[in-house]
Amino acid sequence: MSSPSPGAHPAVRAVGGLALAGVAALAWASLVEVRWYALREVTVPVLPPGQDPLRILHVSDLHLTPGQRRKVDWVRDLATLDPHLVVDTGDNWAHLDAMPALLHALEPLLAVPGAFVLGSNDYVAPSFKNPARYLLPDARREPPRPPVALPWRELVTRLTSAGWVDLSNRRDSLEVDGRRLSLVGTDDAHLDRDAMPPAGGPDDVRTSDGRSPAVDLHVGVTHAPYRRVLDAMHADGVDLTIAGHTHGGQLAVPGWGALTTNCDLDLRRAKGLHGWPGARPDRADGAGSSWLHVSAGLGTSPYAPVRFACRPEATLLTLVSP
Repeated sequence: MSSPSPGAHPAVRAVGGLALAGVAALAWASLVEVRWYALREVTVPVLPPGQDPLRILHVSDLHLTPGQRRKVDWVRDLATLDPHLVVDTGDNWAHLDAMPALLHALEPLLAVPGAFVLGSNDYVAPSFKNPARYLLPDARREPPRPPVALPWRELVTRLTSAGWVDLSNRRDSLEVDGRRLSLVGTDDAHLDRDAMPPAGGPDDVRTSDGRSPAVDLHVGVTHAPYRRVLDAMHADGVDLTIAGHTHGGQLAVPGWGALTTNCDLDLRRAKGLHGWPGARPDRADGAGSSWLHVSAGLGTSPYAPVRFACRPEATLLTLVSP
């Protein structure tokens, strides 16, 4: 593409400059940043007093397809962080033939205690959509043709057989580095599959007042951080809720941030560590709030393989005593 001549009208030069900037931004977003994986490290002051730090690796939204060797190798290398617990918040794959690559990517992490929930693209492969729809507050719409079902039951079997706990509308507990964690999760709210499991059932290890001397931490896990889910988690007394789905907005404006969360979560909490329902770190006007961590995730839909000002990420959460 030739540049406007020095004598061109200022409006022509401006349009030409914007066109060049757009081409450069698209090249960066589709060729560089979408593969520029980042490890975020966050400290969360949430453990009971006097406890040693607890490391949780949060992975989300891999949207893995065959041939993404660099992503697979990067995820495998996360095991060298030596986490005490892995939490996977779903949307692991995006192709019917991605199971071998996904299991290879997760193999070293499956040796670590883990918990997971599923996202919409664990159930069905993504289909083409107008990318502009992602700028709407909630981009759900019935697809124009039947979606391709993914073998999600086999995925659940593979993960649970390795020892990870399935928290899709379930409660469970884990012994992690000498601590007992009570866990509660929901299935994907983006597909309206979420149902908060009632408290006090056989899988709820807490006492009737919501606490037990044997429970060191109560953790909530969900794929899509819709407000109804976060409110239910907060009412359940979770200390920390872990979620994905938003892609951090995927396309962000430098100095402004995300343009969408693809759910009803506010833009300022599209990714990162925050308080729910109020602000935190750490506490300002958020007294009584629980912690919320939203991952920007590691992938994209294969039909919108771009990221701008929002690098793909996994997060190492180091939980500490206040």
